[in-house]
Amino acid sequence: MQSASEQSEAARTPAPPAPAEHAYPDHWEADVVLRDGGTARIRPITADDADRLVSFYEQVSDESKYYRFFAPYPRLSAKDVHRFTHHDFVDRVGLAATVGGEFIATVRYDRINAQGLPASAPADEAEVAFLVQDAHQGRGVASALLEHIAAVARERDIRRFAAEVLPANTKMIKVFTDAGYTQKRSFEDGSVRLHLDLEPTDRSLAVQRAREQRAEARSVQRLLTPGSVAVVGAGRAPGGVGRTVLRNLLGAGFTGRVYAVNAALTGETELDGVPAHPSVGAIGEPVDLAVVAVPAERVPEAVADCGEHGVRGLVVLSAGYAESGAAGRERQRELVRQARSYGMRIIGPNAFGIINTADDVRLNASLAPQMPAAGRIGLFTQSGAIGIALLAGLHRRGAGLSSFISAGNRADVSGNDFLQHWYDDPGTDVVLLYLESIGNPRKFTRLARRTAAVKPVVVVKGARHSGSAPPGHRVPVTRIPHATVSALLRQAGVIRVDTVTELVDAGLLLAAQPLPAGPRVAILGNSESLGLLTYDACLTEGLRPLRPLDLTTAAVPADFRDALAAALADETSDAVVVNAIPWVGEDGATEFGDGEVLAASLREAVASAPAPTKPVVVVHVEMGGLAEALAVATSTRPAAAGRGAVTTENRAAGAAAPAGAQTTGSAPGPSAAAPPSPGAVPGAAPSAAPAQSGPPAQTPTQATIPAYPAAERAVRALAEAVRYGQWRRQAADPGRVPEYEDIDEAGAAALIEGVLGGDGVDDRGVTLDAEEAGALLARYGIAVRPTLPAPTPDAAVAAAARLGYPVALKTTAPHLRHRPDLGGVRLDLAAEGQLRTAYAELTEVLGKPEELQPVVQAMVPRGVDTVVRSAIDPAVGAVLSFGLAGAPSELLGDTAHRLVPATDRDAAELVRSLRTAPLLFGWRGSAPVDTPALEELLLRVSRLVDDHPEVVAVSLEPVVVAPRGLSVLGATVRLAPPAPRTDLGPRSLPRY
Repeated sequence: MQSASEQSEAARTPAPPAPAEHAYPDHWEADVVLRDGGTARIRPITADDADRLVSFYEQVSDESKYYRFFAPYPRLSAKDVHRFTHHDFVDRVGLAATVGGEFIATVRYDRINAQGLPASAPADEAEVAFLVQDAHQGRGVASALLEHIAAVARERDIRRFAAEVLPANTKMIKVFTDAGYTQKRSFEDGSVRLHLDLEPTDRSLAVQRAREQRAEARSVQRLLTPGSVAVVGAGRAPGGVGRTVLRNLLGAGFTGRVYAVNAALTGETELDGVPAHPSVGAIGEPVDLAVVAVPAERVPEAVADCGEHGVRGLVVLSAGYAESGAAGRERQRELVRQARSYGMRIIGPNAFGIINTADDVRLNASLAPQMPAAGRIGLFTQSGAIGIALLAGLHRRGAGLSSFISAGNRADVSGNDFLQHWYDDPGTDVVLLYLESIGNPRKFTRLARRTAAVKPVVVVKGARHSGSAPPGHRVPVTRIPHATVSALLRQAGVIRVDTVTELVDAGLLLAAQPLPAGPRVAILGNSESLGLLTYDACLTEGLRPLRPLDLTTAAVPADFRDALAAALADETSDAVVVNAIPWVGEDGATEFGDGEVLAASLREAVASAPAPTKPVVVVHVEMGGLAEALAVATSTRPAAAGRGAVTTENRAAGAAAPAGAQTTGSAPGPSAAAPPSPGAVPGAAPSAAPAQSGPPAQTPTQATIPAYPAAERAVRALAEAVRYGQWRRQAADPGRVPEYEDIDEAGAAALIEGVLGGDGVDDRGVTLDAEEAGALLARYGIAVRPTLPAPTPDAAVAAAARLGYPVALKTTAPHLRHRPDLGGVRLDLAAEGQLRTAYAELTEVLGKPEELQPVVQAMVPRGVDTVVRSAIDPAVGAVLSFGLAGAPSELLGDTAHRLVPATDRDAAELVRSLRTAPLLFGWRGSAPVDTPALEELLLRVSRLVDDHPEVVAVSLEPVVVAPRGLSVLGATVRLAPPAPRTDLGPRSLPRY
């Protein structure tokens, strides 16, 4: 019983008159991006949908009807309509994909028993059937509906779908077979019988994410490559936002059609040389993209005009939305709902605009007055002001862009969508992101990790310390500090920088130069002092500088050329920093003239390298002549036959190069030998390259040598490239999650269920007592040393007798817990007399026993006190943390973090990434501790939290790591009902 196709949308439907126990499930509503980049809304079908269903069915071809009902079925009877619109939302469920409020596809399931007859729970199988309008087949609608109906079925305890499909209905068969679920297939009575196990598998999740990537990338591509653009709000008078965007579009040389739209343009037929119309509908031709620049109160009218006439996407420059307060937030919600109801995606509102420098597009639908030079950098910002600064900074440095987006409130299209696009965009080699908030951190981390495996992703995060999201940004609340978020992003391969200047510095190097093979840095130049500054900066950044080569102030450009050529050929270095200062002769004239000779010499040295695999950066101080020469020979395109053009910080500030202008040394041309492109990792196997939908990008004969006005800036950018290159090499072998035979996963699950299923358990969770925590941890091979209460001296003596001397006496009062510096711990008590004396001292100095809550614990082998924690954050998921107990972690914040599940490589890096890690490895003659045992403990805690999402927090403190083995002296475990995992559910856009 089947037919198929794909999509979803946003027409809100009133709840149907259903029994209270089966109320309308509004959480099943979702907006999805389809294969072609458009959007649709998926929602439950209700009794109010009778007319929509009939209209939908009338638009389905006879062939599709035959595939659905296995017989000619020209129209639905009243009984059919009632059956297909009345559901109990448990045993019978129907979902519709809608665009513009009308159905484009439907799916339904009916629970059945083993004989195939209608049934109720506990029957766990259902028959499923689809029908898709012919006009929308091929858009991925059926695949999206299958994901959502499967999630609904799992929620209703249905574990399997059964489907009957005619053999000729190959499209529908493919929808099922390509979904990635475990399935069985048979041929019965002239039809194909399919059974799908609805439990998600690694393959079904991979299929879902691959479809998500293709759909979201396509939705961005539609915005960046329109064939026609309408500027809604372009006025007669010069100036104004709309008129400015119109002129910017024309000035950039946009290759498509441009229209001016304004309700006041009733008499004009032309504005700035392009057709003028009072509405989008009056244009009479297809419009792909609309730039909306009208007051916020008039935006709904403009959106409706666009949606009803087939516009595919919107750039909303209008302000007055969530950034302006509660009324604006509601206005923003309605804007998103309205646009999605028509299948349109939105950049904005309060956006600065978008730019695509590709020669066959040349789109400047932004407020930037001039088109940036074409290049290989993709730039995304959430701030118009920062966007302006970055455009200016990149221009001054001679860098070009592939695309630029300033998304404003990013109510719909976000940085995640552009990561999906840039991942397999052949025109982009480096991704730069300025983010003030991250709407879906789990997804961002996943996408950033995948993208970073093939090209650098550099992020600067604004609003780090404000404690709240900027106005207008809808983001989940996170409880973890900024430093932890930064560590997790670095784990995903993201290059984290602190300022927009560092963003440009790193992006320029990564776009122009290959990645270094290691941390060894050769330094050469004509200033001994500048060489020493560079040397010190390298040590500060954790690099391994070689002794600087001082060419002396008598050096001429030929000396620079020869020294650089030698450094590039020297196998003892992985990167080269060239320092240059002006040399003034006796007559007061600079020996280097205007700098062109030195620039040419540096290019010559780089071009002569047989296999240029080392990055080269230039540090120059007060060399105006050189700066001018470097500013002329600029390009950010990757090298094809050599590298040599140099870009500088000190180009005079000003507008971007005119559209179509080409810089010296950047013309594409053939090459005899192609060196590694920027981002290539020396010594690493090539990463699996994403599929490229377009032709290979042209490459010029020269790439840039980035130049910096300070040694510290050059070295910092180089250090980021070194760390990223190391991550790329390690990403080829990310490690594994070990299996431990002594783990009792079922026993732990039963214990957790027993606690959370008990009477009176708070929905916010419960903290286990010491016995319960020890029992749960023991299921995962984690032994906690027993602790016995000692409310009186006699009880302390009895506890010591049970545990055996020597013992420790500790206070457990909250204000003294884990604070040996306050005197609340007495160690190595070898006999009863010592124990009674210690007990008396504690109670005399610190308080009564009922206040101190003393306990007795057996002594363990001495070692280093550490702390192991794991917590589930609603924004980023489960995080595993490690540090040294006490001041290092609590005062200095010296704690390392990794996302769960951690691999053996993650555990090893956790232990070694602390600043105080030398204490674990024999610092100043001490005995090294048992780090393999520590790494195993970290992995076992990771497994516990990953296997059981109900374990929302674990704290093991202290963990004493000795030269042989370790001891867990204290443990706290908190359980709570797990929050839904949005990253594992069916594809959907953020809800509004």
